[in-house]
Amino acid sequence: MITLQCVVDNSALRGSAVWGEHGLAFWIETPDGSLLFDTGQSGDVLLHNAKMMGIDFNRCDAVALSHAHYDHTGGIERFLSLSRQGIPLYASPDLFRERFNIKNGQTRHIGLRLPKAEITRHMHLRLSTGPHEILPGIWTSGEIGERLDFEGRSTQHYIQVGDTWLPDPYQDDLSLVVQTSLGLVVVCGCCHAGLLNTLAHVRRFFPQPIRMIVGGTHLAAAEPEILSHVVMELCDYCKGCVLDLYLNHCSGERALIALSHVSGVNANTCPAGTVLIFD
Repeated sequence: MITLQCVVDNSALRGSAVWGEHGLAFWIETPDGSLLFDTGQSGDVLLHNAKMMGIDFNRCDAVALSHAHYDHTGGIERFLSLSRQGIPLYASPDLFRERFNIKNGQTRHIGLRLPKAEITRHMHLRLSTGPHEILPGIWTSGEIGERLDFEGRSTQHYIQVGDTWLPDPYQDDLSLVVQTSLGLVVVCGCCHAGLLNTLAHVRRFFPQPIRMIVGGTHLAAAEPEILSHVVMELCDYCKGCVLDLYLNHCSGERALIALSHVSGVNANTCPAGTVLIFD
C-alpha cells in the first residue's frame, strides 16, 4: 500500500487543523520507506501540518525537490532540524542556480534560501538529469528536455548569466512517477516545463499508462486557448480509460472546472490534509 498526503498547499482541508500557505509539499509512505516531495514555503507551516497529520520527519528516508523556487524549498532548513543526518536529496543538477523575479524594476531572489554547502552538510546529493528511482516503484521524472507544447512560464522569472538577464529555462523542473497496480501516478510540483510536456516525457520513459495526476499544473494563469488545448489533449488521452486528477497550488479553479467536464476525467481539489491511498 502507498499513502500520499498533501502536507502543504495554498488551501487547507475544511474542518481540519492544518494550515494553508502558498506552497507545496507531499509526504509519501510505502512498505519500503518514506519520502518528502518539496517542503512548502515555510518551516512553520510544514512542521505544524506534519504534526497535525501524524507525520514524523525523523522517519524520512529521502527528499525530492521539484524545482528551486522558495514556495517549494522554503521549509527545508526546519525539516533538516528534525530529519536524520545524511539522507539523500534527489533533484536536478540545475537546482542550485540562482533564480529571480523581476517586476516593476525590482529584483527579488526566489530560489533556494539555504546555501548549497549547508544542505550538503546534512544531505547526500543525488542530482540527475535522467529518471532516478528513489524507493522501489517511485521515480523522479528527470529533466523534461523535449518541450513541444506550452510551458508553465512566468514572464517575471529570470536567471543571470554574466551581466545578462535571461528568461528562466526551468531546467530544474521535475515531477515524481509512482508505479501502482492500476498504473502511473504523476505527482507534479509546478509543471514549469508544461503539463503536456511532462506527461509526454513520462510516457516515453515508463511503459505503464498514466492513471492519476496530483499536484500543481501551472494552469491558473493559462490563456483560454492554452487551457482549451489541455482539455482537448486530456480528452483524447482518456478515451477508453479513466484519469483521476487531484490538482492544487498553481492549477487554478478555471482549469479544475474545465477539466471536470472532460469525459473520463475525475477532477478533484487536493488541499493540505488530503490523503490518497494506492495499491
